Amino acid sequence: MKKLFRILQRQLSGDIPDWDRLEDELIQADFGVHFSTKFVDKLRQTRGGLLMAGSGLENARDELERIFRNAPKPELKKPVHVVLLLGVNGVGKTTSAAKLAYYWMQRKKSVRLVAADTFRAAAIEQLKAWGDRIGCPVSTGSYGMDPAALAYQALQQALEENTRVLIIDTAGRQANKNNLMQELAKIPRVIRKLLPDAPHETLLVIDAHTGSNAHAQARQFSQALEITGLIATKLDGSGNGGPLVAIASEFGLLPQWVGTGEGLEDFKRFEAREFLDQLFDPLGTETEASA
Repeated sequence: MKKLFRILQRQLSGDIPDWDRLEDELIQADFGVHFSTKFVDKLRQTRGGLLMAGSGLENARDELERIFRNAPKPELKKPVHVVLLLGVNGVGKTTSAAKLAYYWMQRKKSVRLVAADTFRAAAIEQLKAWGDRIGCPVSTGSYGMDPAALAYQALQQALEENTRVLIIDTAGRQANKNNLMQELAKIPRVIRKLLPDAPHETLLVIDAHTGSNAHAQARQFSQALEITGLIATKLDGSGNGGPLVAIASEFGLLPQWVGTGEGLEDFKRFEAREFLDQLFDPLGTETEASA
């Protein structure tokens, strides 16, 4: 994936910017049609389109700072802070659930994980293995059990045990399957019978390398549930930030957490300034394969 810095520097360095080429490059770099067209139009109108590369970069950073300025950092709610994780298979959702649990456990918070992907035995076993590794209890049910019923039981147990954080890992079959969306939407309705303001966070897990697929997933899931933010996996500093810009610009969904590697510690809160520094890094490499 191309660095935003390189794209802007190349297309704005001439006497007359090639606006159409700039828009095309931004779209190809997964910044999305919504952001790319609005951003280029805004640049075009600046000083009648007579824009040097330096001021173009400054305008770009200002615009992205505006978009990411209010990335949420929610505090834990009482009595139990409930987190519902969504996402298609393969994006790192179950691993993110374990990393999030580990993050809070390192901060002396009691955590319970819920294996609510009850139709995949492998998913249940994977979360149990993570639970064993980090010393976190995992609520599981019988194969094929109603995920909402399992989430309800797990929340009931968390309330009885005074657990501080409950993290619900859900199924990730294809996002365009209507039955999956109905299954996921049922979970908040059921657990609100015990805790009316739950879940306190509904986070969509996306793979930052998947480009337009991540954008499509954000659209599909946000049509079925009220998503509060994102977990971006594989955000390793290689410049693959386009999908986050596209999703934030069009849907208003901002990252809350980022996974930057394979280790349990490679998981942290999203920091807008650090993210923008990577996008505008003039030393970032660019290859034909990643273009």
